[in-house]
Formats: sequence, structure tokens, C-alpha cells
Amino acid sequence: MGHLIYGVAPAINIDDWALYHLRAVIVTKLRRDESFSFTWDDEPDVNGDDAVPGRGAFGTIWISKASSLYFNFDSPLQRPLNQAWLVKLAESAGGNRGLHPLPEPSTQSIGR
Repeated sequence: MGHLIYGVAPAINIDDWALYHLRAVIVTKLRRDESFSFTWDDEPDVNGDDAVPGRGAFGTIWISKASSLYFNFDSPLQRPLNQAWLVKLAESAGGNRGLHPLPEPSTQSIGR
């Protein structure tokens, strides 16, 4: 389980595989000087440090070039990122809800 740490707020615990994809999208957007919100709503791969046992975490943070982010992973990246998932995550970041964890699409959907 990886962690996204935002400033001094409690860590947002995110599955390593999902966090590698989120990091790629976040870093790309920040490199382009694009600000956006990151929202999580009881996602299966996301859990806040202060979440109630048995219930997922809910929240939204604003991410900009002034944000202090730290990505921490339990395991190294072992395979190429799922490009279809990166596209879907990047599209969500530009929407009204902002970037949010989405289920991983099948790798068979790449190029379709």
C-alpha cells in the first residue's frame, strides 16, 4: 500500500499500482502548470489515515505547483504502466470532479 502525502495532512493510502498511475498523471499536469482537484469517494484502493474502520475515506484536495506532495511506495514498479488507465485518469483530471481513482481498464482496451 503506497501513500500520497499532501503537505501536513494525514497520508492518503493508495494501492501501489494505482498510485504509480496517479503519480504519472499528477506529475504530467503539474509539469504543464495545470492545477486540479483530487477526489476520493470510498474507493476500494484508497483509505485515509483517519478513516473509520469498515468505511472508506472521502475527501478532496486542490493540487497546484505550490502543493507539497510526496509519493511513497512499498514496492518498486515491476511492469509498464497501463496506458489506457493513464488516459482515463488524465481525462478525469480535466472534468468537473477532478482527478479521482478509477477502476483499471483492461489492457486489451489500449488503442481502441
